[in-house]
Amino acid sequence: MTETLPTGETRPSAEAIAHFLAATRFNKDGLVPAIAQDAASGEVLMMAWMNRAALEETLSTGRVVYFSRSRNALWRKGESSGQEQHLVDLRLDCDGDTLLALVHQKGVACHTGRRSCFFQALREDALVPITAPEIDPAVLYGHAAHG
Repeated sequence: MTETLPTGETRPSAEAIAHFLAATRFNKDGLVPAIAQDAASGEVLMMAWMNRAALEETLSTGRVVYFSRSRNALWRKGESSGQEQHLVDLRLDCDGDTLLALVHQKGVACHTGRRSCFFQALREDALVPITAPEIDPAVLYGHAAHG
């Protein structure tokens, strides 16, 4: 059963979220990899980790939330940069150990200012950036980003 919000969006019921959580196989650290893909273009934007709380909040609110291993805390995508991700669909793979989040990406997904985190490729025996930043990371975060 889904809940229809005043905006017309739907959210899964608490029971449906519980079933999804039960089907998810978290690793020994309590995390599951989540791949974010642009729902409209199909472009793979990024990969990050979710713990149970991040997954539950993502499903219940529609705003994509990850778990930051470096900060050991929930990371609501876009909370410091404004580059939010809104969930369109969340899929669990056949083994139950990887998530695919189809999202509407507001702005860029990568902390380097690029649309996608997957911007490096082998070209003529060298690893090179194949896309340029769309926005200066200093504008997004108030300081230079690494990567």
